[in-house]
Amino acid sequence: MSRGGGKGLSLKDKLDGNELDLSLCDLNEVPVRELAALPKATILDLSCNNLISLPSDFCSLMHLVKLDLSKNRLQQLPLDFGRLVNLQHLDLLNNRLVTLPVSFAQLKNLKWLDLKDNPLDPVLAKVAGDCLDEKQCKQAAVKVLQHMKAIQSEQDRQRQRKLQAEREMEKKREAEQRAKEAQEREVRKREKAEEKERRRREYDAQKAAKQEMEKKTKKETVQTRKPTSSSRPPQPPRHKHSWSRSVLRVLLFVLLCVLCTLAACKLTELQRQPLCVSVNTLYEDVLAALQNHKTLQNMLQQNSQQ
Repeated sequence: MSRGGGKGLSLKDKLDGNELDLSLCDLNEVPVRELAALPKATILDLSCNNLISLPSDFCSLMHLVKLDLSKNRLQQLPLDFGRLVNLQHLDLLNNRLVTLPVSFAQLKNLKWLDLKDNPLDPVLAKVAGDCLDEKQCKQAAVKVLQHMKAIQSEQDRQRQRKLQAEREMEKKREAEQRAKEAQEREVRKREKAEEKERRRREYDAQKAAKQEMEKKTKKETVQTRKPTSSSRPPQPPRHKHSWSRSVLRVLLFVLLCVLCTLAACKLTELQRQPLCVSVNTLYEDVLAALQNHKTLQNMLQQNSQQ
C-alpha cells in the first residue's frame, strides 16, 4: 500500500485481530475494495491522513463497529452514511464538517461520537456539545441522533406535504381538464343543435318557397285557360241531349210504323183483314173527331187553302 494511492502493501500486514490501523499513512483515498475483503476488521483507524471525502461505496463496509476519521480534511460525509448501521463508535475530531447527512439518523447503534474542532452549523454544534470525557461523548451521540431524527422526520413531513400538494395539484388539473372537456362537449352539442335548427329552417323555407311557386304556377295556368272557356256558349249537358234524340227517334219510328200500317191497310189487299179493319175504323173515328173540333177544323181549312 503506497502513501498516495493506498496500494502496494497488503492490509493483512496491518490487521491485528479485528483492528486495522491505517493512521498516519498519508492516504488521499480509502481502499474500499481491500477493506471489503477483510470483514473481520470491525475496528478501522483512518486518522491523521489527507482524506478530503469518502467514496460512496465506503458505506458498503457495514461490518464496521468502530471508525476513527479524526484529523483529516473531510468536508462532508456520503449521503448514505446511515447504511453503516452496526457502527457504535465514531470519531470525527478536527475535520472540516459543517453538517451531517440526514441518513445519519439511521445509525441506531451509535453510542459514542466526537465532533469537536469542526466548523459545525451553530444549531448542530450546540446539540453536539463537548466531548471531553466518555460521558459527554456518549451524550453527544444520543443528542445528535435525536436531532438528526427530528430533521429526518421534518424532511419526511415536507416530502409528504410536497407529495400531497403534487397530488392535490394533479387532482385539480384532472378536475380542470374534465371540466374543460365537459364544457367543450357542451359547446359541440350546442353548436350541433344550432346547426340542426338552421338546416331545419332552411328546409322549411325551401319547402314553403316550393309550395308558393306551385300555387303561383297553378294560378297562372287557371288564368290562361279562363278566356277560352268563357268564349264558348254554354252547351246543354250531353246526356240530356242524347236522351231527347233517343225519344224523338222512338216517336218517329212509332209514327212511321203507324203510317206504314195505315197505308198497308188502305192501299193493299190487306184492308179486309181483321187487323186492318180495326185500324181503318180507328183512323176514321179519329179523323171524324178531329173534324168535329172547330179549331182544328179551321186550321185544317187554312192549311188546305194554303
